[in-house]
Amino acid sequence: MSKKVFITGGGGYVGCYLTDYLISFGYSVTVYDLFIYGENVFKSKDRLNCVKGDIRDQELLTQSIAGHDIVIHLACISNDPSFELNPTLGKSINLDAFEPLVRISKNAGIKRFVYASSSSVYGIKEIKNVHENIDLEPITDYSKFKAQCEKILMDFKNENFICTVIRPATVCGYSKRQRLDVIVNILSNIGYHNKEISVFGGEQLRPNIHIKDMVRAYKCLIESNIDLVNGEIFNAGWENKSVNEIAHIVKNELGGDIKLKITATNDNRSYHISSEKIKKKLNFQTQFTINDAVKDLKNAFDKNLLADPINNPNYFNIKKMQQINLK
Repeated sequence: MSKKVFITGGGGYVGCYLTDYLISFGYSVTVYDLFIYGENVFKSKDRLNCVKGDIRDQELLTQSIAGHDIVIHLACISNDPSFELNPTLGKSINLDAFEPLVRISKNAGIKRFVYASSSSVYGIKEIKNVHENIDLEPITDYSKFKAQCEKILMDFKNENFICTVIRPATVCGYSKRQRLDVIVNILSNIGYHNKEISVFGGEQLRPNIHIKDMVRAYKCLIESNIDLVNGEIFNAGWENKSVNEIAHIVKNELGGDIKLKITATNDNRSYHISSEKIKKKLNFQTQFTINDAVKDLKNAFDKNLLADPINNPNYFNIKKMQQINLK
């Protein structure tokens, strides 16, 4: 089994958890990241190499990727609001830097390349279960570029360069590089600290996946038989709950006297993705729930593991982007 993994964006919310997870199974990991949220996000020190670098720096990428077996590409300007803050920056990182990264990886003898796309590439669908073969109708530039990168990657695949795309749902739960700007985490944070949860609309469906399952999915992809994953695209997101259902889960798990406040909204985007393919083809199933994510966050708040979680820009991508003014 290939043991040397190169993770772009490995200092991020999912990336730092994935890094520790893979190291715990004997992998050696190089994390390539700007570390704008800090570098002290890893439990592991053994078999960990950190490179502070920009994904657009092709020279540094070429030097850093050499000698690895697997690339997991997570680095991007995450989510629509952060992207829209500086669309030129977003395009340069999320789209323009992608093909050079893939080319460098292939030339360096990388055996497997896993790309983290997004379930937002589907756009808004009326059908009950959105599967991988449905037409993509991305609405925002963020999701359009994700879809474009998927196509770029597949042009490079062959029997020696195994290419796989994963389209995750929204990730939830606790991480050493915490995000509190995604739905389950937002509601848990506000509910815990303000004792009131505001729900806008409520009937919109939001697919979620626990961070512990997300990292299990990446491990599954890099360890599965190449015939099962080469050129394949997999959704990953089991719990398609309405915003209202999520709010009630948060309220029940946090306990205490938390008020629910329902407000009308014009944002009726609703997503419902099917994860049957990854279940049937790779025998992958989730082991954790939204309830577990809320419990983990409550535990982190109880133990003061997160400094000033309501205001700290480190937990909110758009606030951090505004603070550092990355170019």
